Amino acid sequence: MQARKPTVAGQFYPGQHDSCASAIHECLEAVNLSEPLPETIEAGIVPHAGWTFSGTLAALVFYAIKQQHEKVNTFVIFGAAHGYFGASPAVSDKGLWTTPLGEIVIDEELADAILSTGQAVSDPSAHLCEHSIEVQVPFIQDLFAGAKIVPVLVPPTEQAVALGTHVGEIIGQQEGKKIVCIGSTDLTHYGPRYGFAPMGTGKNALAWAKKVNDKKFIDLTLKLKPEELLASAVKNGNACGPGAAAATVAAAKKLGCKRGLLLGHTTSNEIMLQKMGTTSADAVGYVGIVF
Repeated sequence: MQARKPTVAGQFYPGQHDSCASAIHECLEAVNLSEPLPETIEAGIVPHAGWTFSGTLAALVFYAIKQQHEKVNTFVIFGAAHGYFGASPAVSDKGLWTTPLGEIVIDEELADAILSTGQAVSDPSAHLCEHSIEVQVPFIQDLFAGAKIVPVLVPPTEQAVALGTHVGEIIGQQEGKKIVCIGSTDLTHYGPRYGFAPMGTGKNALAWAKKVNDKKFIDLTLKLKPEELLASAVKNGNACGPGAAAATVAAAKKLGCKRGLLLGHTTSNEIMLQKMGTTSADAVGYVGIVF
């Protein structure tokens, strides 16, 4: 059986079973749900940096889903296309993925249904070096035993919206099966390190990146405007996985969601100050949202 092995275990998150499980539980212990959750959750937006920086926000989203749905059959995970430059979304549609927590099986039936829409192509090789989906999988393994996945890398094109709409339609036809869409993206990558500093450097510039630039993306996402958030991200540089986010929002919209719920928003610089007592000239934004 075709198996995709972990690429960033030991870098973005612990590479051994026990340390990986412990890290997940530490993230979950730090979770704070301050808002009432929707009765059902159809989708979520998660960050994909190293767990030290974004693990708690990712855990918050999966924990929220767990509160409303004890069992999820399949997670469709839309990932950022950092190193994949194909024109169409790429599906890992056969076999299984492995992480330090063991194996997780691909929902091949659902993957085939997604491919049948003509909005994506089968390309497991596109996933071999991509981290944006991989770092989510151990959370699913820990919280949702027996769940399957359909990993999809989504380039930042209008096809992302069509894909998400079709996926939402497919999910809506699945009786007796709970399927949740997850979109993996970080927000503004600001500072000299990233070659993006339109407001200069320093405290005020980093505040602009979070409170103005990130907020543009977050507001459009919460309002379920996939076309607009995609265009805004391309124009303003406020998401590295806008295709993944747009597909997720489009799916949620098709499934009847009216508005997203913001669970948390922070930056790498804020995490550094909190955990390490230091700051940086650069920062990356992270957000957790459910629909």
